[in-house]
Amino acid sequence: MNLRPKNQRGASFLGLLFVVVVLGCVGVVAAQVIPTLIEYQAIDKAANQAKEGTTVPEVRAIFDRVQAVEDFTAVSGKDLDVQRSGNRMVVAYAYEREIHLVGPAFLVLRYKGQSR
Repeated sequence: MNLRPKNQRGASFLGLLFVVVVLGCVGVVAAQVIPTLIEYQAIDKAANQAKEGTTVPEVRAIFDRVQAVEDFTAVSGKDLDVQRSGNRMVVAYAYEREIHLVGPAFLVLRYKGQSR
């Protein structure tokens, strides 16, 4: 009588361990990236509110007020590129975020946007 199955099916322990390690690493990186995405959304919201100003100093002041409420530090009013396009203001911004991964490895995220 042969008790061993001819074709085994399923995942081995090492295969399962490899999948768990990869998912864990992806989860750790995602947990560090998600706050930067939330910060980007807050900056975009502030830029869209600041475009309602009529002068460059007024646009920067509106942006700084929203920045104080939303509590982000990556961009301030003085970092904005404010231009007039026709009869409306266009507020543009760009910044970088670095996330330390391991040893000398960093993940650099470059964010760039403008008011709509």
